[in-house]
Amino acid sequence: MSHSNDTTAGSQADPAAREPSPVAQPDVEMRPGSGYGLGLKDAVLSGWFQNDTDELFRGIHVGTDDVVVDVGCGDSGNGFYCAQRGAHVIAIDIDPKVLAVVKSRIAQIDQALCTTLISDANPLPLANETATRVICTEVLEHVEDPDQLLAELFRVGKPGARYLLSVPGSLNENMQKCVAPPEYFERPNHIRIIDRQQFADMVTRSGLVIEEQTQHGFFWSVWWALYWACEVDLSNPSHPILDHWTEAWEGVLKLPRGHELKRQLDSFMPKSQIIIACKP
Repeated sequence: MSHSNDTTAGSQADPAAREPSPVAQPDVEMRPGSGYGLGLKDAVLSGWFQNDTDELFRGIHVGTDDVVVDVGCGDSGNGFYCAQRGAHVIAIDIDPKVLAVVKSRIAQIDQALCTTLISDANPLPLANETATRVICTEVLEHVEDPDQLLAELFRVGKPGARYLLSVPGSLNENMQKCVAPPEYFERPNHIRIIDRQQFADMVTRSGLVIEEQTQHGFFWSVWWALYWACEVDLSNPSHPILDHWTEAWEGVLKLPRGHELKRQLDSFMPKSQIIIACKP
């Protein structure tokens, strides 16, 4: 289940390759032409990685007293951010190679801050009421039974635990269907498109209480639609078309009304839908 905004190199236009989303890499290098650096700036503007307040996403403060469970963690850039703030991170993924990378990254801070578990999350290999923070980003669209996974996420959270959940935006996914290889929407990739109301209903059925439902990533929605045609390797996705789009979006953000335009476009066609929730 290593689907959570991953960034490991993939093959040319490979739908199973890890996504170049900065949301999973708060320590990402600014690679010219790739979109990573600008994507990170865009993510921060959307509420991610608020360093001044130690919030992974706005409203999700992380500190030394927290136990963070990251399910379907991928390279766990989110977990890395939490470990930087002294939280203990339990990274869960089906891919042992991915988990080895996660453990190595967090060991740069303190190896005692990281536990890695190989699991398909059915069920999660954790005791009831383990976590104060639960992260599950860009995973539910991959699994056979989202309700079962959400029930497990609910089970492992302590009362009062905060949850950061995300799935791809439905309009973006329907656009990608027009241009992406068919395999993008076949197992083990995206096997369902989840709209805003369906996402909220899933989370509510689990017993969690939704505090905020929001979205971000218009920049990445367009970037991905262009990427499929460029036939470049995801480890170095530099291409004139992608570079021009990155430069254009950077220009948009510099406009007097640029941030407001970003907010409106993020709302219209987000790359990701986000729900912040808590366990009663």
